[in-house]
Amino acid sequence: MPDRTHQPDPRNARRAALAALAGTSIEWYDFYAFATAAAIVFNDVFFPADMPSLLKTLSAFGTFAVGFLLRPLGGIVFGHIGDRVGRKKTLVITLLMMGIASFAIGLLPTYAQVGALAPVLLIVLRLVQGIAIGGEWGGAVLIAVENAPKGRRTFFGSFAQLGSSVGALLSTGAFSLMNLFGHDAFLSWGWRVPFLASAVLVAIGLVIRVKLEDSPVMSEVREERGTEAKLPVAEVLQKAWRTVLVGVFALATATGGYYVVTSYLLSYGTGHLHLSESMLLNGLTLAAFLELLVTPGLAWLGDRVGAHKVVIAGLAGVVVLAAPQFMAMGTGSVALIYLMMLAMRFVMSALYGPIAAILAEGFEPHVRYTGISLSYQVCNLIFGGFAPVACVSLAALAGGHYWPPAVLLMVISAIGIWCTGRLHVARVRREAARPATAEADPVPAVS
Repeated sequence: MPDRTHQPDPRNARRAALAALAGTSIEWYDFYAFATAAAIVFNDVFFPADMPSLLKTLSAFGTFAVGFLLRPLGGIVFGHIGDRVGRKKTLVITLLMMGIASFAIGLLPTYAQVGALAPVLLIVLRLVQGIAIGGEWGGAVLIAVENAPKGRRTFFGSFAQLGSSVGALLSTGAFSLMNLFGHDAFLSWGWRVPFLASAVLVAIGLVIRVKLEDSPVMSEVREERGTEAKLPVAEVLQKAWRTVLVGVFALATATGGYYVVTSYLLSYGTGHLHLSESMLLNGLTLAAFLELLVTPGLAWLGDRVGAHKVVIAGLAGVVVLAAPQFMAMGTGSVALIYLMMLAMRFVMSALYGPIAAILAEGFEPHVRYTGISLSYQVCNLIFGGFAPVACVSLAALAGGHYWPPAVLLMVISAIGIWCTGRLHVARVRREAARPATAEADPVPAVS
């Protein structure tokens, strides 16, 4: 193992946190823009007008789901590059891919213009997005955590997660703004603007990332060539497959659950309950803003009391609030709907900041990018991409009732509590088994 002689530079730690925040904000903005559009506009723009409403909704969410199919591949490919070449170069590539694909979506022809070619082109660009985001999260987490000062890794790691909040805020805010021009204008051209605007954000993100130094862990791995893995994914699957599996289920609510309380909730509210589209978008925007405010504080708390305790408390909160959130939608009360949206987003914010550091602790430095990317992206494939589709299908089988999606959210959260506990126990056992003279890894590994 490397000798850990390189210590994080405080100035580079701040730059790394900013780079993680800026890059993930832009990439998640692009990703959430697609999720929002799939919920409210893609069914009318990219599919035949005479298609049954339920089938159009399922097809629109299906285009959203296909982006998750290649996320594990993106995690493997970019994890390999990140572990062998460096975190920084990999993050520049993923940002460019995501930005180009998103801009191109804003230029796509509609079904009325080119027929079946329209959804095909949409799916192709969605697959490119999936590969790019597959390699983004792991690198952003590591560039922040591995550069963080001792005792503040959960807090600094939260900046990569904070990008999800910023991206969601910008995305839902952009769609809310475009909605002000009226439904016809929104369907005609308004939905394209958020995708086209991503070009400006990508340019800003590239400037920040190009100037960033790589993490000290990469310097150590390069100095000790014997510690490099020729094929990181093979080593992860051979030696740390249990950590990957537990990590997948620990992340289920933070990924799939998020789309249940955003994309599916939006579709359920507008399509089944006939609530105002603008009202719900405004509520999701407020919830994203709350998430942005509280995530750093909850991550800071994780450094003080234990990251696993904060995550478990957040998952327990999701179990409690899952059914009441859908019940509030049925009342039609704007105040109650907003209150439950904010309450749910608060408890889910407890998952986003600390989980990055928890998962990073699960893998050795020379395969860490691959390990955390594989866990996160397999989780997204299983629980993220298909969560809205599963919710629509289950609710339809139950006659439109909300309880199947609510139960689904409660079950994956309960499983997540157990898996988060297992990750913590594994860390404690490994640290107890270490020789007292062993030097600490900048991010302690568990398996």
